[in-house]
Amino acid sequence: MFAWDPRDLNLEQAAAVEEASSVFLIACPGSGKTRTLTYKIAYELSRRTDKRIVAAITYTHRAADEIQERIENLGVDTSGLWIGTIHSFCLEWVIKPYGIYCPELAHGYRVIDMHDRELMLERLCAPHRGVTHWDCDYFVNETGYLLACPDTRKHDAIHKILGEYFGELAASRKIDFELILWHAHALMRDKKHIAVLLSRVFSHVLMDEYQDTKQIQYSLLISILRAGGGRTNTFIVGDPNQAIYGSLGGYAMPVADFRAQAGIPIKEMELSRNYRSSERIISYFSNFNVHATNIKSAGNNAAFPSLVTYNHYIAHTDVHDELVRLIQVSLAAGHAPEEICVLAPWWILLASTTRKLVAMLPHCQFDGPGLVPFSNDYDNFWFKVSKILLTESSPRLLIRRMRWANDVIKDLGDFGIDTSRLTQRLLLRECNAISLMETDGLSYLDKAFTALFERLSISIESFPPLTEHREAFFDSSASRIERLQKAGASYINDVSFFKKVFRERTGITVSTIHGVKGAEFDVVIAFGLLQGMVPHFNEPDADVAASKLLYVLGSRARKHLHLMSEVGRPRGRYGVYTPTEPLIACVFAYDLD
Repeated sequence: MFAWDPRDLNLEQAAAVEEASSVFLIACPGSGKTRTLTYKIAYELSRRTDKRIVAAITYTHRAADEIQERIENLGVDTSGLWIGTIHSFCLEWVIKPYGIYCPELAHGYRVIDMHDRELMLERLCAPHRGVTHWDCDYFVNETGYLLACPDTRKHDAIHKILGEYFGELAASRKIDFELILWHAHALMRDKKHIAVLLSRVFSHVLMDEYQDTKQIQYSLLISILRAGGGRTNTFIVGDPNQAIYGSLGGYAMPVADFRAQAGIPIKEMELSRNYRSSERIISYFSNFNVHATNIKSAGNNAAFPSLVTYNHYIAHTDVHDELVRLIQVSLAAGHAPEEICVLAPWWILLASTTRKLVAMLPHCQFDGPGLVPFSNDYDNFWFKVSKILLTESSPRLLIRRMRWANDVIKDLGDFGIDTSRLTQRLLLRECNAISLMETDGLSYLDKAFTALFERLSISIESFPPLTEHREAFFDSSASRIERLQKAGASYINDVSFFKKVFRERTGITVSTIHGVKGAEFDVVIAFGLLQGMVPHFNEPDADVAASKLLYVLGSRARKHLHLMSEVGRPRGRYGVYTPTEPLIACVFAYDLD
């Protein structure tokens, strides 16, 4: 039985972990949500009395990796755990075993990545003036699809474009990420036994970040719970104030609605103690509370004399100088580079900014999820291989690399390749044996992929899925690098930068607000807090969407928070951006710095 030191969990956390029934857990920022979820999984794994599986659905692959590694570090056997995103769950447990029942999937399919999707939509949008692929975002629900674009004048054209898009996908037996959800839902709707079988497979289904979950995703989980009639428990955790994907269909389902639809007892619980931020930081980001929640400052930083500054007079041409000044002040105050974060709403702002920061602060290192220099399609086979090839062989990374190797071997088997003699250690040994002097990142990976499969005696050309995934990986990577370089990140294709992607975070983080969700830093510095960026121009309820983004942004900080709405940033040909309205309207005793 998994046991923990009483100091590891507070009373709220321990109660949620030990609760025998299903739980709906509302967790404020800094409340130890991930720790609680991790301990809950470890606790249930250790209590297994049959061969049923504990499934954990996370919002990102990165979160899945982090939770898996935490559980492994607790010394708990994870052989009975499945963890991944909702799209991975649908592919693994619904589409792969039952896709034969769906005419669109029965003869094979390929999941296209975001790059392929953008190229298709750009071509289809070309005849329609004023409509771009950004306007064509859509999300599926239980009856069809809905448009994310708030401009109803474009809807007729977008529906026509998407009609052609769906037709081309069907003709070439391809699906995108939304269609993964649609087909999984349709299969479970039409073949009732699938939900029944899955309820017998899973003892628990846990869901992280429920506030960003779509209706169709809730429906998939509810189908399993309802079919199980109480035999499958759930553990749902999140924070309705951090629901920042509303334009793509994400929303925080009320617990009463979820309980009624699932038809099983579900206990509502909360984590209300913030161990991350000072009382001053908490009092600030609470101004952007959309859903009333109770937050108590409980950590070592509670009484810290935090600085909270807001500069809405600085010219956009002076932003980089101010960022450098704030970074230097933070470093001089003793904050480690890893505890400083620079945020902007759009990654395109970060690419050019990072280039300038690198030049202006040559002794500092910068890193961040917004600057991944190659295709980060986690379901692409070659992306999985690249993770192994780009990380060092060390005892500290062995468990992580063994798990990645297992994923690669599993995919090879799914592609029809005989893997009976291929072990995780053999694959890692062959990867470690590759030595190349190539400095160009994409060329390095291209040669490394070829060398590895020659060593494994596998002909890439003999297996079409390998070729298709490889083409998609390099096409997407080349496009991503080109855009980053045009934005000023000329260094982005160096292999040394590639090798930073999968390392533990080092240096000053640069990220979008969306990309930094779940992270925390001593010092958070944000710019670009402008109407049309925060919120994004596509958001239908601007003030609510902006408040949630500002709530997420502010709650990342432990000690200091510096905000900027720069003046004069061009918007279109003749206009300029103005400050984000809920931010400029917030009455707070800001510090002068």
